[in-house]
Amino acid sequence: MKDKWGLLHTGYNDAAVNMALDEKLLDWHSEGKISPVLRFYGWSKPTLSVGHFQRVDRTIDFNAVEKYQCQFVRRLTGGSAVLHDDELTYSLVVSEQKPYISDSIREAYFTLSKGIMAGFKELGIAVDYSIPEEHFKKNATAVCFERPSDYEMLVDGKKISGHAQTRKKGVLLQHGSLPFSIDEQMLFDLFNFSSEEIRQKQRSTFSEKAISMNDVSSEKITYEIATKAFTKGFENGLNLELVPLKLTDSQWAEVHELAEAKYRSDEWNFKDRKKVLS
Repeated sequence: MKDKWGLLHTGYNDAAVNMALDEKLLDWHSEGKISPVLRFYGWSKPTLSVGHFQRVDRTIDFNAVEKYQCQFVRRLTGGSAVLHDDELTYSLVVSEQKPYISDSIREAYFTLSKGIMAGFKELGIAVDYSIPEEHFKKNATAVCFERPSDYEMLVDGKKISGHAQTRKKGVLLQHGSLPFSIDEQMLFDLFNFSSEEIRQKQRSTFSEKAISMNDVSSEKITYEIATKAFTKGFENGLNLELVPLKLTDSQWAEVHELAEAKYRSDEWNFKDRKKVLS
């Protein structure tokens, strides 16, 4: 029997609204107000998002963030920094009580990744799972797409998707980034390096580590095409029935209130830069 989830399309919004909406979906699901939800969305402006616990005072070049007119936001989920630009982003919320959601983070990633793998298959992109070796754990990086982590997708050994997860109030929240293209110039300009030589070296080798959908597709993949493919992928990969969900005006009001109070605030976004900002 198929499990029934809501399917939410919210199009392009700014960083604060995108992150606030994902948090509200988690809240509403924990309160029993909505079913599990799969959401697809984009970003109205290039955005650098950082993980919940990621330090930014030394790793992020905020002059470059301003130069590129990027938005900056801290996610509720963990992981490293992600540049959201030309991509399809998904998020999902689902109760930890579901029998197919394991207590193990790795096993839960594996289960949910089946929807992503099936979506790539719909697009004609052959992907493999990434099971990181010990050196991935030892060599940390501030840039998400520089290294794969558990059950992310690889094409010819290169990372093509990224994800991050958290569990709160009995609910699992997962974000995922599915890039159509990657602006390597912008990406590496947004981070601090000990020297310009190291920055250029990292940038020059990045193409050996990461790849985008339109780098490997024989036909141009658009937001609309990708959304349809990954919708079908989640339906088939996780055996779901996806039912269109539309938010009410009052729910949108809650989202915008949280966006202003939390995700636009320096207190949340710049936790370890208070002295710099004061």
